[in-house]
This record gives sequence, C-alpha cells and structure tokens, in this order.
Amino acid sequence: MTSVFIGGSRAVSRLNNVILAKLDELIERQCLIFVGDAKGADKAVQQHFARRGYEHVLVYCMDECRNNVGMWPTRNVTSLSSRRDFAYYAAKDQAMAQDAKCGIMLWDGKSKGTLNNIQQLIGSGKKTLVYLAAEKAFHKIVTEQELGALLQRCDTSAVHRAQREIRAKLPAQLPLRAPQARNA
Repeated sequence: MTSVFIGGSRAVSRLNNVILAKLDELIERQCLIFVGDAKGADKAVQQHFARRGYEHVLVYCMDECRNNVGMWPTRNVTSLSSRRDFAYYAAKDQAMAQDAKCGIMLWDGKSKGTLNNIQQLIGSGKKTLVYLAAEKAFHKIVTEQELGALLQRCDTSAVHRAQREIRAKLPAQLPLRAPQARNA
C-alpha cells in the first residue's frame, strides 16, 4: 500500500474538482493517507475522505489532535520546541514526510509550512505533486530544478519571505534556493 503525505496551506480550505479527482484516485488505488490535524487544507482533505467513508487514513497530531473528522487512528509526534510555534508543528510535518513514500501538497504559493514540506519531500528524493492554487493545476516535482521552476511561477517576494522565515525558525534546515527574479 503506497503511503502519501497530503498537506497544504491553511488558505486552501475549499477543494475544487481538480483536487477532489486526485483524492478520489488515491482512494481507488487504496493508498494509505498521512494527513495533519490543522485547519485549512488538512481539515478539508479529512472531510472529503470522511464523506467517502475511506478508512486508510492516519492523522498526525502533536500532544492533542485538533481535527480528526473521520475518527481515524492517530500518530502523536513530539517536538523539541516547547512553544506551539512553527518549529513545534513542523515536527509533525517532518514525521509525515519521512514516513510517506510520496507527497501531495496543496499550496497557495505563500505558505512557509507547505513550502517547507515540499522541500523536505524533494530533499528526501520523494516525488511530490504540488497543486498551485493560483493556477488551479497540479505540477509533478521530482528534482530541485523542477522545484525551482515551480517557484519561478510564484510571487518572488512571497517565496523569499517564506524561505527567510523557514531559515529563521528552523535553522537546521538545508539551504533553500531562492527563485531568480523574473524579468518584467
């Protein structure tokens, strides 16, 4: 059974037909879904799998589960951070990225958490399907070069800001490659 880490931006809280079709493909293939417990994309994905009565879902949580719509099994993750900040919740995402064979990220093109997840998956050699909300389309990302090309499609200042915040809040992260400025 293929394990898939599904995550995304809190801003992506409504799933359109393109996203729903991809999630239904995972159901048809009987994939094991790893999903977080945050509002936004996590909760919306959970709601879809619950409506479909899909059972092969594992919800990753920190100390307590904030959302588990389908009452699925959970995996509690601990963090070195004592504050409930970016580093605290990033530990949960890192565990999903490590445990999954591949990933699907629903990204608004700005979220530092989702960008961090994409970079962790790609850095671990795991194929990642990134839904870029502004384009309403999925992009298959396997290499750092493909990720760089995807970042070129996003708002450069938003990507730079997200990367600075990731570096500041997760100093142990690998260096991030910023997209080149686009010519006007």
